[in-house]
Amino acid sequence: MKRTLPLSDAQSLPLWRRPIALLFLMAAAMPLAFSTWTALLNNFVIEKAGFTGVEIGWLHTVREIPGLLAVAVIAILLLFREQVLAGVMLILLGVSTAVTAWFPTLGGIMAVTLLSSIGFHYFETVNQSLQLQWIDRKAAPKTIGWIVAIGSGASLLAYGAIMLTWKALGLSYNSVYLVSGGLCAAIAVFCLIAYPQFEAPHPQRRSIVLRRRYWLYYALQLMAGARRQIFVVFAAFMMVEKFHFGVEKVTALMLINFVANMIAAPYLGRFISRFGEQKAMLVEYAGLFCVFLCYGGLYWYDWGVWVAAVLYVVDHLFFAMSFSQKTYFQKIGDPADMAPTAAVAFTINHIAAVFLPAGLGYLWIMAPGSVFGLAAGMAAISFLLSLLVPRHPSAGNETRLTGGDRWAQVPAE
Repeated sequence: MKRTLPLSDAQSLPLWRRPIALLFLMAAAMPLAFSTWTALLNNFVIEKAGFTGVEIGWLHTVREIPGLLAVAVIAILLLFREQVLAGVMLILLGVSTAVTAWFPTLGGIMAVTLLSSIGFHYFETVNQSLQLQWIDRKAAPKTIGWIVAIGSGASLLAYGAIMLTWKALGLSYNSVYLVSGGLCAAIAVFCLIAYPQFEAPHPQRRSIVLRRRYWLYYALQLMAGARRQIFVVFAAFMMVEKFHFGVEKVTALMLINFVANMIAAPYLGRFISRFGEQKAMLVEYAGLFCVFLCYGGLYWYDWGVWVAAVLYVVDHLFFAMSFSQKTYFQKIGDPADMAPTAAVAFTINHIAAVFLPAGLGYLWIMAPGSVFGLAAGMAAISFLLSLLVPRHPSAGNETRLTGGDRWAQVPAE
């Protein structure tokens, strides 16, 4: 059995074998499969399977079911260590992505998507837990900002390769999915083999944890899941359906997004570290409110493709600030609650995500602008909730309704 190593002793290892290096490597591996799948999905399902807004809505509903069941990770952790489970789920994501083009039917695409979604959501659940356990609280905003930047860099690599080679080499959906999924799986195998099992100082609870004092975090997660799902499902679908973007144009647009995120993420981490989670959330939700209203304007006022493209990039930048919720919980949470709460939070995040895509798929074919209007309303609710986040959150000071700082203006740590 692979030896375990206390986290406090990890500094004696070469830099490339330390916990932070493993987090960086996994952050690079996941987007190679997931971002490629996302880049090609809308073109693939429209060209090969004849999807409309109804089918794409149902597909994303199926895709989000494992997220709703993320709480099952707690039971799986009775059998596997979090670090091992992260590697296994990355392999599942990679293999499922690799075979996506082999099943160009509604049923086949849904089945493969379900498998890749299990890999993605369960990996993300334990990955978030490992980040919060392994990264020092004071350094968390900046470090997670760099993790986001590395993920964006990997996505940039995937999208750039597609954009440069899709037409030049006459690539097929099958070849691109095979290469990207295979790379993700190969890196995951390396992660399982090359690293010791790091032992965090606080053993994680192996039971479902629901605490009243975490209620604001749960509410923010619920709204984030509902709002983001509208963006993930319908914003990209709009670029293909309404503006007839081909694979190269969709990929080029995503390429711009990831360049922007790769550059901005470390600065966003510094912003959170300096000004606190609440200000980051207020900026994010106010910005998303405006962006979603403008998305609606593309249909209400028939604005052009350049407006849509700019909105899509700005949208991604605001969503990149969402890791402020992670660092908020890290500050208020019991250190032993990181793993079970990550699982519970993922489930809460996906409650609306499971039901919204299918229902809104029917609304989409009648009034697509209304879908984005609904998302703007959700952003407004998130903005109001974020007003309750303390300037200096901690255990016992989870919201402005508790603790001593109330509306005090003090510098963030």
